[in-house]
Amino acid sequence: MIKSIDTYLTSFPESTRIVLEEIRNYIQKQVPEATETMSYGMPTFILKGSYLIYYAGYKNHIGIYPAPVNEPDFKDDFLPYKTGRGSIQFPLNKPMPYPLIGKILKHNLQQNSKRAAEKSKAK
Repeated sequence: MIKSIDTYLTSFPESTRIVLEEIRNYIQKQVPEATETMSYGMPTFILKGSYLIYYAGYKNHIGIYPAPVNEPDFKDDFLPYKTGRGSIQFPLNKPMPYPLIGKILKHNLQQNSKRAAEKSKAK
């Protein structure tokens, strides 16, 4: 199993690797206080002890996890993309929808803050 994000990224063809690096940099800029790790074989950003967002490369798409596929605020945003249980796929042959990735990230940040607040109340 791949243990470093850099090793993970270099395992892809250059065109896919570039997109993955752009997504990584985008998330880092949006949430500089988040830390990176590998989890479930995917690059993962963690904040306040909880996962924030995972991303993964595939032959024809980039996957983002978790994606709020059941949230009404995202219904129209997700129409052009294939979604699964908590995931969304962005085709590699189209520009990455960074505003949508940012919206998913913002949603996940809110969920992360709720989890952190619940954990501190439980203590």
